[in-house]
Amino acid sequence: VETLCIFPRKLSPSEQNYDVVNRELLPIKLALEGRHHWLEGGEQPFIVWTDHKNLASQETKLHLNEEHEVRQIEAASRKADRAETSIRQEELFQLPAGRPEPIRTVMTKGVAGIGKTVLTQKFTLDWAEGKAHQNLHFTFPFTFRELNVLKEEKFSLVELVHHFFPETKQAGICSFEDFQVLFIFDGLDESRLPLDFHKTRILKDPRKSTSVADLLTNLIRGNLLPSARLWITTRPAAANQIPAKCVDMVTEVRGFNDPQKEEYFRKRFRDEEQASRIISHIQRSRSLHIMCHIPVFCWITATVLEDLMKSRGRGELPKSLTEMYIHFLVVQAKVKKVKYDGGYETDPHWSPESRKMMESLGKLAFEQLQKGNLIFYESDLTECGIDIRAASVYSGVFTQVFREERGLYQDKVFCFIHLSVQEFLAALHVHLTFITSKLNLMEEEQSQISQPEQGSPVQLYQSAVKKALQSPNGHLDLFLRFLLGLSLQTNQSLLRGLLTQTGSSSQTNQETVQFLKEKISEDLPAEKSINLFHCLNELNDGSLVEEIQQVLRSGRLSTKKLSPAQWSALVFILLSSEEDLEEFDLNKYSGSEEALLRLLPVIKASNKALRAEQKEEVDFFCCCCRNISWFGCSHSSCMLS
Repeated sequence: VETLCIFPRKLSPSEQNYDVVNRELLPIKLALEGRHHWLEGGEQPFIVWTDHKNLASQETKLHLNEEHEVRQIEAASRKADRAETSIRQEELFQLPAGRPEPIRTVMTKGVAGIGKTVLTQKFTLDWAEGKAHQNLHFTFPFTFRELNVLKEEKFSLVELVHHFFPETKQAGICSFEDFQVLFIFDGLDESRLPLDFHKTRILKDPRKSTSVADLLTNLIRGNLLPSARLWITTRPAAANQIPAKCVDMVTEVRGFNDPQKEEYFRKRFRDEEQASRIISHIQRSRSLHIMCHIPVFCWITATVLEDLMKSRGRGELPKSLTEMYIHFLVVQAKVKKVKYDGGYETDPHWSPESRKMMESLGKLAFEQLQKGNLIFYESDLTECGIDIRAASVYSGVFTQVFREERGLYQDKVFCFIHLSVQEFLAALHVHLTFITSKLNLMEEEQSQISQPEQGSPVQLYQSAVKKALQSPNGHLDLFLRFLLGLSLQTNQSLLRGLLTQTGSSSQTNQETVQFLKEKISEDLPAEKSINLFHCLNELNDGSLVEEIQQVLRSGRLSTKKLSPAQWSALVFILLSSEEDLEEFDLNKYSGSEEALLRLLPVIKASNKALRAEQKEEVDFFCCCCRNISWFGCSHSSCMLS
């Protein structure tokens, strides 16, 4: 975060009585206030805080979780409340009862957009303003976005602090051994530093220079400044970059629970009737309701629905994710037209200039998504053929889509406001490329197709499905939903002006739906088949789900032989149900061993599973449930009856 200003505020009576050491801290605290003053300023009419949970056993929680974050969000939305407890900021480094050693390193996990950065900024601001954490002499917040720029340079620990916080150098502070110091490292998942905890040589002298990667490795290991405290934030997929033995406590920033979602929209929309209509609409759409777990998506949804209610009155509201993100893009185009071009809201939204901007951003989104990059430096932009000056213009125009951040010494870092926006624009790029040039970007061998039958939209969608299913961590799950959603004529018509031609038909959609059903019948892992059901929802097809719901209503499920696709539909229905999975009774569904195996994802999501008949069945049940961890049950405290 760039230092915006230093406030020359009047010292409080307690500050006027500071001793010499504390007087030297004042410029640092004032500078940090300047960096973070916007956090509580500007147009921020309300706050709804997400939950910050203490995960009781770091040995079991600090594991590799490379699943797409939408899968993790969906799993979190199904979980009944577990044994984890909320943790306040001031409790982060407190010694728990029964623990002899002090807590040195805390890792805080959370999916993109959940509020990790805001949490660290609030902590720093409270310290700088003297509201909390006054047992700390220094709080030094770093971001990996800024540290990446120094990848090729060498610093000592003292020099690194002086580099980012010149006030410490001006105060003549060249040693931190006698101070209570907290280092905050925000965004481990964005690190491009080669952190190697096996081969990096040991360094104990804070005045000796080395690479930034080696410096951080030794600091995290405890070789450098062992008295310091460290707070590292990360998305779950990158948590395993730090060895478990180097982390003393793991916490997690949770998204909005259902009451907090409602609280957000009631505070956002003061009109009670309007707020109730929006909340009811979101609750009826399972995909929208799940995504509202993320605060950023609540903001996107509110932005879209506010615009639509103003322009359409009581017209129909978006039901699918694709439709929601299309409307979000249209809203941003309207803002550009009015704010920057001096036009009117009734004018056509897309000009040749804004179309070119969006095409460039789509290309950047797709190429960087393939590399797994969420932040982009000048070299990344150059590879995509985007001039850095053009990128600055894009970020200034589409401010709610693409963002430019300035680090220390004006190093520019770019990013989309959220991973889901990048995934949507990436899907839009693939769609636009195919429509305009018949180039299928989802094929391994990309060439311009001369034979019409080879360049059919069906082939594009089928190759996208295959590629998404091949992904071991589901990193293309949401991208696939968006791409298939963009195949609908109704959605394409919403982008009229950006899309100069359409590229699919009802026949194409029918063939794509049939292909998805065939894939669901192939006994896929539960999470992959669940995503294909979400894809069917984006295509407005609920036939498989309706088929199994009729069986459920008839009461014949316990005796009926189900196909693999029907089993998958049943799991999808149970996991998508708004009913609390506190207790799951297997006896309601079937008495077979096949049923038990098929329904393991539902058992994983419940607190208690009931199944007790013949001894052989009980033994088989217990054997399966002992191995639920094989299925990635990171939060399970499942009790077996």
